[in-house]
Amino acid sequence: MNGRTTVAGRILQFNEELAETTLELPPGFAVINPFSGPQKERVREVTTAFYHKYYDDDKPRRLVLGSSPARRGTAVTGVPFEDAKLLESETGVDVDGYAVSRPSAGFLHDVIRRYGGRDKFYADFVMSFVCPLGLVRTSPQEREVNCNYYENKKLLELLNSFLVKALERQLAFGIDASVCYCIGSGENFSFLSKANEGQRFFKKIVPLEHPRFITQYNGARKEEFAEKYLSALRGEGD
Repeated sequence: MNGRTTVAGRILQFNEELAETTLELPPGFAVINPFSGPQKERVREVTTAFYHKYYDDDKPRRLVLGSSPARRGTAVTGVPFEDAKLLESETGVDVDGYAVSRPSAGFLHDVIRRYGGRDKFYADFVMSFVCPLGLVRTSPQEREVNCNYYENKKLLELLNSFLVKALERQLAFGIDASVCYCIGSGENFSFLSKANEGQRFFKKIVPLEHPRFITQYNGARKEEFAEKYLSALRGEGD
């Protein structure tokens, strides 16, 4: 590595910075931060094992960006779009005590498998988020539910500076900025595109439908959407 840090080291350092991050939010909203929460030591163990397994090099990779971590998904494991069961079964990383399975992770698991498997996929891509910390709001029934950074005008206003800085930091992983893949072809893509107009983070942003939209509302078209993902990730049609 000629004395340079690895991609794994840069991502883990970013996570440590997130652990120290506090955000001002409107009333009724809260942050889910796996890196400073009650399971932080377990999350550090899992993320360290995962990133050293797949990112212990200095090779440029392309970013795949979702909106923000789900409170029972990445906010549990600390690894974007990897639920606990898949982490354990597919990577050999022990996540005993976490038993959450997410449809989004299942769809992406299939795309990754068809791309060539985790070794090949993670050699080419870094999965992350526009907003790298989870967000929840209190429902009228007094329950915490997932929310996205763009769901509330005041929320987005307060988070805007954090989101832009988080994108800048993630580019410092050593990212190939020729193209970014945006999971969420609606509001997430809209915000990322507007931010990109001002900052020129990426030469091109490719929108992809969110796996939750696919699995919950378009289950009969999963094959079609999986092929769309694969075609985009392979750069076909560029």
